[in-house]
Amino acid sequence: MQASRTLHVSDARFQKALEKEGTLLFEGAMGTMLFKAGLAGGELPDLCCLSHPDTVADIHRQYAEAGADIAITNTFGSNADKLGDKATVAEVFNAATDCARKGGAPYVAGDIGPTGQMLEPFGALSEEHAYDLFAEEARSAETAGCDLVLIETMADLAEAKIAARAALETTELPVFVTMTFDASGHTLMGNTPAQAAEELAKLGVQVVGINCSLGPSAIRPFTADMLEHVSCPVMTQPNAGLPSMVDGREVYPLDAETFAQEIAPMLDDGVRIIGSCCGSTPEFTAALRALLDQRQ
Repeated sequence: MQASRTLHVSDARFQKALEKEGTLLFEGAMGTMLFKAGLAGGELPDLCCLSHPDTVADIHRQYAEAGADIAITNTFGSNADKLGDKATVAEVFNAATDCARKGGAPYVAGDIGPTGQMLEPFGALSEEHAYDLFAEEARSAETAGCDLVLIETMADLAEAKIAARAALETTELPVFVTMTFDASGHTLMGNTPAQAAEELAKLGVQVVGINCSLGPSAIRPFTADMLEHVSCPVMTQPNAGLPSMVDGREVYPLDAETFAQEIAPMLDDGVRIIGSCCGSTPEFTAALRALLDQRQ
C-alpha cells in the first residue's frame, strides 16, 4: 500500500461514502446516449466534448436530473496514443470536465479506460509507456477539476494496477477501479474478483468494483466475493443485461425497473456505490435513485 499519500476529498459527504457510511450513485452510459443523439458513429466519442459540447453537457444534465451524484467525464479513450494529433489529453479532459460540471451533478469522475493495447509480452505495450499514458490522463483529470479518478472496464489486472499506481502516484484524488469479468468470473487473463480486489486494495485505491460485461444478477456473486476480501468500499455498474443484435444494432434486455430490482440484493450484501453501464439511460439512474432513497 502507498505510504504517506495526501488525499484530497471534496467534502464530508464524499468522505462518508469512502468510509462506507453513505451511498453514491454514478450516472449511466454515455455511449448509449451519444448514439441516440447521432454522435457516436465513426469517431472517437470523446471528441464530442470538443465538437458538440452542448450535447454532451445535456446528457450529463439528464443524468443529474435523474438523481446521479457523480458525472463521468466522456474521456474513456482519451489517452495520447488513441487521440494522436486530433487533440491533446489535457484539451479533452478540460472540455469533458466542463461538460460534466454543466450537467449539475455534485461530483465529477475523471474517466480512464484501458489503453486498447496488450502489455508485453502478449503485445507491444511496455509497462513504462502504459504508466505514462495513464499518468497523463490522471493528472489532466485533476488539473481539470475532477473530484476523483475512475479507472474502469479493466480486463487485465496488470494494466489496472499500472493505471492505479499512475493515478495514486501523480494525483491527490480518490482512485476508484472497476474490473470487468466474463460469465465464469474471470478477467481476460484469468484473474478472479477476489484476487483483483485484494491486489488493487493493497495498492491503496479507495474503491474497487465491477462494471460492464454482464447484468446485475450475474455480477452479484462477483461483488459478494470482493466484499469478503477487502475492507474498502465495493462498487458496481453492470450493463443492462447481455445484448443481442437486432436489425444491426445492440439491444439490451433489461428495463430500468428490472435493473434496479436486480441491483437491490447487492445493497443488502454491502455494496454502497452503484450505477449502470452499457445500454442504460437516465431512466435507469432514476430507478436507482428511487431504490437508494427508499433505503435511507
